[in-house]
Amino acid sequence: MKAIVYTKYGPPDVLQLKEVDKPIPKDNEVLVKVYATTVTKYDCWSRSCTAPTGFWLPSRIASGIRKPKITILGIELAGEIESIGKAVKKFKEGNQVYGFTGESMGTHAEYICMPEDGALAIKPANMTYEETACVPYGALTALFFLRKGNIQSGQKVLIFGASGGVGTAAVQLAKYFGAEVTGVCSTTKLELVKSLGADKVIDYTKEDFTKSGQTYDIIFDTVGKSSVSGCKRSLKKKGFYLLTTFGLPKLVQVLWLSMTSSKKVIIGMVKERAEDLFFLKELIEAGKIKSAIDKRYPLEQTAEAHRYVETGHKKGNVVITVEHNSKT
Repeated sequence: MKAIVYTKYGPPDVLQLKEVDKPIPKDNEVLVKVYATTVTKYDCWSRSCTAPTGFWLPSRIASGIRKPKITILGIELAGEIESIGKAVKKFKEGNQVYGFTGESMGTHAEYICMPEDGALAIKPANMTYEETACVPYGALTALFFLRKGNIQSGQKVLIFGASGGVGTAAVQLAKYFGAEVTGVCSTTKLELVKSLGADKVIDYTKEDFTKSGQTYDIIFDTVGKSSVSGCKRSLKKKGFYLLTTFGLPKLVQVLWLSMTSSKKVIIGMVKERAEDLFFLKELIEAGKIKSAIDKRYPLEQTAEAHRYVETGHKKGNVVITVEHNSKT
């Protein structure tokens, strides 16, 4: 099968299209024929072995000191089950599915094996494969943090980085939970965020939301670029500050904030749960969530997709489409 492989860290040029062995499912696994996947900032960090300030060494130890332990990137997918292991009960051949592999990665390929009890679910009926592939990473992350932040109907929620993969999902989920949503992004992305249901939008290139005097029940920073002191000022007394990405200096700041005030800080790793994918499927089929796709690239142009994601200009998601010929 074809896959995008990298055997050393570096710029997008280290990504190579190669023929590799097609995986064979174990007894508890399914073999998924991948039709669509994505390139996320997580893929770019893994490829270049960069990490937030202060976390380079543990990141390098985890991913491989001299070279990557996992050579095929990609963390989310949509496709069709081609075959199943003999112990599999939940799925059958021909099921259209979507899933999230997380740290195991491996979706930038024509096929991947996944455990039946992993983060895998039947695909929403009203989405294309490309649209569905955008859902797992962003929506699972947004759902995890908003639940941790105890989101309630009627609250005021601010999403910082509202136009990214996590941000676009967070805007829609916060609206579903009944919040009044303010989205913060750059000028060219304001219309996208409005179209996803944000009640208000703020152009961070022209306005600092932390100086407006407005306070929020939840501030959800999906990109790790908000000011901790500013967010402290803009949070209500028992508000939640949700942070998906942070370096060591910011970690120290938010821990101090949590220790010295009634304001709560939520950080952590997203749990990959199939039941959350089923929940998202129901929301999608009810018309509550849609995917924001910026660009599509064929598998062969995955390196170009990485270059684009690294510009920081993407609106929503960058999709990789996987074409299969009769020999695969």
